[in-house]
Amino acid sequence: MYQAKESRLAKFKKELKRGKHYYILMAPYFIIFGLFTLIPVAVSFVLSFFHFNMLEFPNFIGWDNYSRLFLNDDIFMIALRNTFIFAVITGPISYIACFLFAWIINELSPKVRAFMTLIFYAPSLSGNVFFIWLIIFSGDSYGYLNGFLMSAGFILEPIQWLRDEQYILWVVILVQLWLSLGTAFLAFIAGLQTIDRSLIEAGAVDGIKNRWQELWFITLPSMKPQLLFGAVMQITMAFAVADISIALAGFPSVNYAAHTVVTHLMDYGSIRFEMGYASAIATVLFTLMVGTNLVIQKLLRKVGE
Repeated sequence: MYQAKESRLAKFKKELKRGKHYYILMAPYFIIFGLFTLIPVAVSFVLSFFHFNMLEFPNFIGWDNYSRLFLNDDIFMIALRNTFIFAVITGPISYIACFLFAWIINELSPKVRAFMTLIFYAPSLSGNVFFIWLIIFSGDSYGYLNGFLMSAGFILEPIQWLRDEQYILWVVILVQLWLSLGTAFLAFIAGLQTIDRSLIEAGAVDGIKNRWQELWFITLPSMKPQLLFGAVMQITMAFAVADISIALAGFPSVNYAAHTVVTHLMDYGSIRFEMGYASAIATVLFTLMVGTNLVIQKLLRKVGE
């Protein structure tokens, strides 16, 4: 057993020596990633077991933050439900939309493809452009949607789209979907450009009869890295909704109708300064994201089978 360990260590040292130039080039990224991602995540997890208000020394309280979170915090349960609704609706729809639009645009000529890519990517590129939706869903008769519905005779008085809790969440979901053609969309466009055309020709010889079979057996398996990257980006976006909710529905929204886990985290972390409790919220959110990503990775491995 000792010899086996020594052999693995020698093999590791040999591999390290052989690829030292690559590791040296990657070192700046790994150092920055470790300092600003890995260490904060680890510190947040440890801090979730403490009571810490940034004024007093942290006090160890064990699992009290988590028991409070799931047993005594009704607002967190509302936020968790809203976040799951966001993730279940916006995640799959935006992911599929990103790929379908990329797949269609990829068939166009290079100049038209570049123009259409810009058109579809522009909303996510334009920062706070989603504020235009405040005018569309304005609660008075001057709002574009209310004005249209009243002039068409569908309603008699304006609807408070961003103040009525039965509409708020769905308005935010709609705007989130409008902004969803972002980095994943560009990754899919790039992935489609790298597919070896000879594989398509070979597939035609082997019996692939239509574009859907070509998509399932050739295109998707050839794009697994981009599909995985796009899934990670869309899952992160779906679970991390906050800015749009705050901008459209306020903070907090009416009866917490558009409250999410991230806005709950912001409430306790940047307003109340209950850093231990905020760390527990962040840990739960991180666990949800990682778990969902693992499930998606397992599903993507079956693509093309």
